[in-house]
Amino acid sequence: MNIDLFGTPPGELGWNIVEDEVRRALEKIRPAVRLDGGDIELVGIADGIVTIRLFGACDGCPMSPVTLRAGVERIIREDVPGVRSVVAVD
Repeated sequence: MNIDLFGTPPGELGWNIVEDEVRRALEKIRPAVRLDGGDIELVGIADGIVTIRLFGACDGCPMSPVTLRAGVERIIREDVPGVRSVVAVD
């Protein structure tokens, strides 16, 4: 079972608030990612770890780890208390 950063199961208020905050943070990042021909989507959130997928020009780009850490993770962690890390999946 997935739980949000605060131990709340999906579908309950805490989960929705965290997911909304993460989605808002991603919307702040998305224009910069799109300028380089890529995009980003939220895959899931569990135990303080946000899972995202980079695609388009970002998929396989040698700079995507830098984008992930210096951009995506930094902004999400600033905007959403309790996020410990952000990981990307294929």
